[in-house]
Amino acid sequence: MAAPDTGWMSSHLALVVLELVGIFVFAISGALTAIKKDFDAIGILILAEVTATGGGVIRDLIIGDTPPAAFRQVEVLLVPLIAAVVAFFAHPVVERLNFTVLLFDAAGLGLFCVTGTLKALDHGLGPVQSAALGVTTGVGGGLLRDVIARETPALVQVNTDLYAIPAMLGAAAVTVAHRLELPMSVAAPAAAAFVFAFRVVAMVRHWTAPRAWTRRSDASSKRA
Repeated sequence: MAAPDTGWMSSHLALVVLELVGIFVFAISGALTAIKKDFDAIGILILAEVTATGGGVIRDLIIGDTPPAAFRQVEVLLVPLIAAVVAFFAHPVVERLNFTVLLFDAAGLGLFCVTGTLKALDHGLGPVQSAALGVTTGVGGGLLRDVIARETPALVQVNTDLYAIPAMLGAAAVTVAHRLELPMSVAAPAAAAFVFAFRVVAMVRHWTAPRAWTRRSDASSKRA
């Protein structure tokens, strides 16, 4: 039986470039958060690095791939540094391109949740664990960013457009494709594209996750 094609990303230059673009945009979002919080230059750099690499570092530590890739590949650390410098000097312009940044953020989310799932599968984790680790890779950096900035994480705010749910579905699709031994050179980019499209539609239409169910009588008594 042929081994699943899980090594597609390492040989595909376009996806490597996209991953670095995703790292850059995640770092921009961290740097902008630091600027809004009036952090100094060091704080801006730290928040950019944590946002861009936090999810991947958590993933690598969990699966035992140490040192984490962020500390083996110098470009993974340099790209957030460049993003922090750009945000430091050009943040008024970057902030005006907010929706464009969100589009790249959605692309990064799709790619990272897929590659995170694939890496977990490659290290022998089960499908559920791999999907969970893929989601962690995609959303972990933003979660750490908000905690460091002393904000309620956007991931759990009731008014946040769907973020984790698209990542969950994309990661689950990768595990199903892996189980069915579908070619990952096709299935993985398709899953990433699905996450991207779902996230963009959720932003445009302001879809949010459901809140706790409340009986009509309880809701009426609260309004009374």
